[in-house]
Amino acid sequence: MASPAADEDLPQVLLIKNPPAFAVLGEEHFTSTKFRYLKAFESSLPLHDFLAAHGGSVRAILASLSVVDASVLDLLPEVRVIATTSAGLNLLDLPECRRRGIKIANAGDVYSTDVADYAVGLLIDVLRKISASNRYVKQGFWASKGDYYPLGSKFCFQLRGKRIGIVGLGRIGYQVAKRLEAFGCSIAYNSRKAKPGVSYPFYQTVQELAAKSDALILCCGLTQQTRHLVNKEVLAALGKEGVVVNVARGGVIDEKEMVRCLVEGEIAGAGLDVFENEPEVPKELMELDNVVMSPHCAVRTRESLMEVGRLAVGNLEAFFSNEPLLSEFEDD
Repeated sequence: MASPAADEDLPQVLLIKNPPAFAVLGEEHFTSTKFRYLKAFESSLPLHDFLAAHGGSVRAILASLSVVDASVLDLLPEVRVIATTSAGLNLLDLPECRRRGIKIANAGDVYSTDVADYAVGLLIDVLRKISASNRYVKQGFWASKGDYYPLGSKFCFQLRGKRIGIVGLGRIGYQVAKRLEAFGCSIAYNSRKAKPGVSYPFYQTVQELAAKSDALILCCGLTQQTRHLVNKEVLAALGKEGVVVNVARGGVIDEKEMVRCLVEGEIAGAGLDVFENEPEVPKELMELDNVVMSPHCAVRTRESLMEVGRLAVGNLEAFFSNEPLLSEFEDD
């Protein structure tokens, strides 16, 4: 083990916030002999002052749930790489990073399996009212009111045979598609462009896809182009028996419009792991049995947190060793 004096000589990696993998599993799983962490979150200084004091010695950032924009990078003139524990990059100013020649390494394919599993779980829960049934039992209603039959406007729906529209057929979207094929669903998709070698029907617009779907599952990144991609017109096309599942980012849906549609019965239900103004959640959704919600945790299994931590460390070690990054993000 390196001595404290030797540690002081190692290059510094800035941590603005404590990564979930570190907080849950312990930082000892993600240390390295090639760098040391500079922890802004442990300082009593405001972030701007902390970066102004220490930023000149930082060549790398490990970004986790942290906004890294021009105002941050202005205080970090020596940064040449950002490793992030996220698959999505909406918190990073990508054009500014490119302008400054900063390389980016993200979580790659680490989360795909867990998020795909979770998306299918949300869909099944919404269709079959599993969470609502659980509440019915726990509140003692089975004994006092009899069997649970959520009929009328709150039918339970069968999964088999459903037409599933996937928005964003990337790593996660493709895994969702393969799982739902096994349940006997038919798959169609929308992405920025048709995927070579993919047999699923491709729709140029999300509105066209929604009109041909019983459920929309959102797996795309959040960009200027995808913000409020699912809007009033898309939800209207999805219709009264349609369900939306979001494991992407909250901003992909016009949340106010979705809430209105759910309250007024213009769509049948929603499974939501993400929201526009996290951790704030629209109060109108709290009492709706046709809405299943979770606190942005689709990626958080022990296995994926371990893997993403190891990948981030591997990317940083590769950088300091002048080797290719393990999961460098390349613009399309």
